[in-house]
Amino acid sequence: MAPPPQASKSQSPSQPSGKGEVSDLKLQLRQLAGSRAPGTDDSKRELFKKVISYMTVGIDVSSLFSEMVMCSATHDIVLKKMCYLYVGNYAKGNPDLALLTINFLQKDCRDEDPMIRGLALRSLCSLRVTNLVEYLVGPLGLGLKDGNPYVRTVAAVGVLKLYHISPSTCIDADFPSTLKMLLLNDSDSQVVANSLSALQEIWSLEASNSEEASREREGLLSKPVVYYLLNRIREFSEWAQCLVLDLVSKYVPTDSNEIFDIMNLLEDRLQHANGAVVLATTKLFLHLTLSMADVHQQVYERIKAPLLTLVSSGSPEQSYAVLSHLHLLVMRAPILFSSDYKHFYCQYNEPSYVKKLKLDMLTAVANESNTYDI
Repeated sequence: MAPPPQASKSQSPSQPSGKGEVSDLKLQLRQLAGSRAPGTDDSKRELFKKVISYMTVGIDVSSLFSEMVMCSATHDIVLKKMCYLYVGNYAKGNPDLALLTINFLQKDCRDEDPMIRGLALRSLCSLRVTNLVEYLVGPLGLGLKDGNPYVRTVAAVGVLKLYHISPSTCIDADFPSTLKMLLLNDSDSQVVANSLSALQEIWSLEASNSEEASREREGLLSKPVVYYLLNRIREFSEWAQCLVLDLVSKYVPTDSNEIFDIMNLLEDRLQHANGAVVLATTKLFLHLTLSMADVHQQVYERIKAPLLTLVSSGSPEQSYAVLSHLHLLVMRAPILFSSDYKHFYCQYNEPSYVKKLKLDMLTAVANESNTYDI
């Protein structure tokens, strides 16, 4: 009996059938590069989508680099984004190709559209080619002083990227001082948050080599800076709020009155919808009152309700993280949670790692009054 005929494998539409298709793309891109005809940008989009899809599945389309750069001379922001994605992917491994992108990226950094300025600056800082750092200093300096907050936000992160490529170039250009000015004076909360994040990392890495950097790092924990950030904390994103709360946890208050001032400022953060903010605030409250036994117990009472709410309202992963925190608290004060044992009952559809932790919690809170129910 003859074997059944094998079905021919269909070629995936997302992959080229061979070098010929990449060559066709190259030719089509070259034809569109200098065209100003109506609908040219739409045609470029379709070609760019093909190039990005090939790149995404691991097919080498670096031979199209010159044509992609030539086609980037447009005001279409979608085309710009795809071109920057392509350039960033291939420029890291090929410094010679990266050099081709410098002129058009620098030109886009001066574009009238702030979105394009920001995207171009981000791509320029993401090339991460040591030989090209001299081309970053000028656009970064302009970006930090840009009138649009999005561009300043990108520039603040760009300073940190530059520092990781060439620390001496970053310090010599005095970018940390500019970031400090943005941190203390900028009206946009995301610019402030990015400046704080970049400064913390730069000064922490520089502290071992420079006494000045060590003093600047300590300066972030000064009372004026801490209170300035605390008074603006409601403006920040969840990530930035956690960043500020982590910074404040390293601050040493002068007396108990200052501790209560900080806790009053952050009282409403315990009711925040984001679990990370609640846990960061909880950590800060416990840390501040560690040497105040009576207040410490009151803090336990205050943070109990928000944490128990998070256990039942979040995803299994969040429940596990919060339960792990609660487990530590129960080890310190089991009597405090003895009446809340029902929150630790296992649900049939919970994953095993949550059930195991809940069983540990039930064991920890069990006493004469609730053992029968448990």
